Parts: sequence; structure tokens; C-alpha cells
Amino acid sequence: MGKNSIKKNRIYLDYAASTPVDPEVEKAMRPYFGKVFGNPGSIHWFGQEASAAVFEARQKIAKALGAKYDEIFFTGSATEANNLALRGIPKIQNPKSKIIMSAIEHESILETAKDLEKNGVKVAYIPVDKNGIIKLDILKKELDENTVLVSIMYANNEIGTIQPIQKIAETIKEFKAQHPTSNIQFHTDAVQALQFLNCNVEELGVDLMTISAHKIYGPKGIGALYVRNYESGIMNYGRNNKLSILNSKFPISQITGGGQESGLRSGTENVPYIVGFGKAIDLVSSLKFKEFKRLKGLKNYFWKEIKKIFPKAELNGSFKTTLPNILNIYFPGASAQDRCIELDLKGVAVSPGVACAARSAKPSYVIEALGFSNDRASSSLRFSFGRPTTKAELDKILKSN
Repeated sequence: MGKNSIKKNRIYLDYAASTPVDPEVEKAMRPYFGKVFGNPGSIHWFGQEASAAVFEARQKIAKALGAKYDEIFFTGSATEANNLALRGIPKIQNPKSKIIMSAIEHESILETAKDLEKNGVKVAYIPVDKNGIIKLDILKKELDENTVLVSIMYANNEIGTIQPIQKIAETIKEFKAQHPTSNIQFHTDAVQALQFLNCNVEELGVDLMTISAHKIYGPKGIGALYVRNYESGIMNYGRNNKLSILNSKFPISQITGGGQESGLRSGTENVPYIVGFGKAIDLVSSLKFKEFKRLKGLKNYFWKEIKKIFPKAELNGSFKTTLPNILNIYFPGASAQDRCIELDLKGVAVSPGVACAARSAKPSYVIEALGFSNDRASSSLRFSFGRPTTKAELDKILKSN
């Protein structure tokens, strides 16, 4: 049997890790690898043709987020976007800077926070309940005059839990109303949420948002950061109090160079991937609600059938406040790594947790943060569904167990 035949018989259930590039996205990108090859920074026709494509993609993404086109900045990944958001902390103007985040953020947030702590920034990690929902009462207690940033993931990449972003934004808004000199900004990592949830930045009340293309059937290697009211390389931290500290706006960290992306992130734009990102977000916007309903049905069906086969299996997270495509299950008696390998040998691709750390074989810190044991964290698998997932595929998996 040839390699292609083997691949055709395999079932991929790790869409939270990455998705295949949609054929329409690939088609949209293709001209920009050859026919349209100019540097967007060049003033001649070739450059301006490429620049127009970048502008159009930026507008598409801005429209999907309810933002202005000049508030969208392209990066090489969501990890880079998260770094830009967190490292934009104005420590030089406030030596006691403090940031707040949940205990179950993506590693690109948590590891960046650890690095910032080495440089004197205070970080408060807010615990979550057994379903992975942030404890708002503790968030309220942690907000103070030194807080400059709150970063809470919109939807978790391991258990799919959806955070009450609007309530968090309202909590921050209430604090700022009581403390007029406060300049707290609210960032959310919406990488997993973008495909299924309302990501309108105005309705959510966020100041910064991270998104990624390869989670929505676009290419790898391209992400974006939304920054509210970004002006000429500096972030405006609130219309009413932007001059409240040292009579100056806050700077955001940046990659220096030719000044691309309004000075936030220098470097020649990755035109083909940016175009692909724009097309992917167009498609995901049109399919969002239909796919939410379809995948939620498949998820419910799969879980009910799993319980029949493995009565002792338990769900990590909740069905009420979760994404429709992520199902994290605890299987007592076997390590997640072993089960993952066993399923892979049967032609089924799943994940023991986040893809970035899967090879380390470490227990899931997200499961542990829910209050569960190290054993449970080491014995849980994530099944994540996508557009190609069918009931027939799920039935095939169920019959093999």
C-alpha cells in the first residue's frame, strides 16, 4: 500500500492544533508567489499591486473584527502577536507595572509573563473553576493602580472553555471609572475563538486581540494583532486619560527596521500569506454559525458513544460554555501519550494536549488548573473536530475501540 493510500485511510482529529489550507485560500494565494511578486514598500507599479493586496486583506480582517483597518497588524504567528501585546507594557513609565492573566493561558502568554517577571514586572495568575471559567471575584481584587494589562484567553485551546470576555471588560471598565488615572488595557487571545464566536472588538470591549490564520484554514506563519487606536508606532491608552501618566502616551514594543506595519513590526510583508489570511477570514465568517451547529452535534454524539464504550471516561471542562469542536476526555488507567500512540497506529490523529508542548510529555497544566490530579492531567486526550470531520469518521473510530 502506497503512502497516499495510507494517508487517505487516516482520520485527523487535531484541528485545534492546525487546519489544512482551504482550496479557495490556496487559490487566492497562488498569484502572489509569482505573478504578483513586488515588494509592498516599493513605489512602482509592481510594489503598489502587492501593497493593494495587503490593504485589501487588512480591510477584510478589520471588518470581521469590527475594527478599523489601521488597527490590524500582521505578525509571523499568534505567538509573536501575544508577545507584542504583553511586551508593550510601559514599565519605563511605571516601575511597578502589573499584568493579570488566567492560569490556563496559552504558553506563549505564560512563558512571556515569566520572562517579564525576571525584569521586575508583577504578574497575577487568576485561578479558574472546575470548568475552566476565570474567577471574576479574584480578578476584581487583583485590579489596582499599577495594573497596566489584563490578558484573558477568549476560548481555551485544550478544553475549549469560553471565557466571559464581555463581563471581564465590564469589570475593568468599572475599575477605571473609579480610578480615573488608571490605564488598564484588555487583551484577549482569540486564536481558537475566531472560527466560531463573535469577535467584534467593540462588542467584546477589548483593546487588543490576537488571531491566527492556520487555525481557520489559512496558511501557517501568519498572525495578526488588533490594537485599539494605534497611532504612528505608539498605542493610545484611552481617549480620556491618554496623557494621565507623565503626560505621555504609552509605547508598545516593536521590531525595528524599515517601519512596516506603522512601525509596530518592521519587515517586508508576507504578501501571499496575508492574502490567504484575508480569504480564510472571509470564508470563516460565512460558515461560522453553520459549522458551530454541525460540530456541536458531532461532539455531543461522539461523547455519548465514548461513554458507552468507556463508562469511566470523564469530561474535562463543560458542555455549556465551550467551543463546539474541542472535546477533552480523561481515560483512567492509561497515559495520554500511550493512548495517542495507540490511536495513531490505528490511523487516528489526536493530541494529549497543546501541540506546542506535546513532545515534552508533560502533564497538562490546564487540567491541573481545574483542580485535578497529576494522574488525570497525564491521562487526558483532546479530540478536536473540523470542517472535514464527518459522522462516518467518528463511527469508524468508535468501532475500532
